[in-house]
Amino acid sequence: MLMLTRRLHQAAPISATATLDLDTRIKSRVRIRLDDGRDAGLLLERGQLLRGGELLADERGEEVVQVIAAAEQVSTLRCADPLLLARACYHLGNRHVPLQIEAGLARYQHDHVLDEMVRGLGLEVSVEQAPFEPEAGAYQSHAHSHAAAHRFVRAPGQHAH
Repeated sequence: MLMLTRRLHQAAPISATATLDLDTRIKSRVRIRLDDGRDAGLLLERGQLLRGGELLADERGEEVVQVIAAAEQVSTLRCADPLLLARACYHLGNRHVPLQIEAGLARYQHDHVLDEMVRGLGLEVSVEQAPFEPEAGAYQSHAHSHAAAHRFVRAPGQHAH
């Protein structure tokens, strides 16, 4: 089985692709299936979210695999009012929800309870299939998303580690 152990930070000839959802892209040790049907294993540095477009290689650099962010069920809110969008992002972030934030929109993994909360703020929410690329946390590197690795809601008084 192909073992992907390194991230490449420069262009290299791509020998395969792997389309992965967020739940897989937050894991550093996992078995995956490449788009060509071959099995592969990820054995990467812990705590770093894989982004769509990243390149991974085996130890010798003979196999280079490009990561593709899979389309998955997400809730997307679009809003031309930046203050209203900021309010929605604040309330979602207050629930430790990983968010993808772009000009005029925010996206999170679909959750009907969160959809109702956002609608209660006066925004429209659409459920769609789209790649999900959440923001990295404020204290993390661009490739590390602690929030994505901890998508649960903490109990009152429980602190992040």
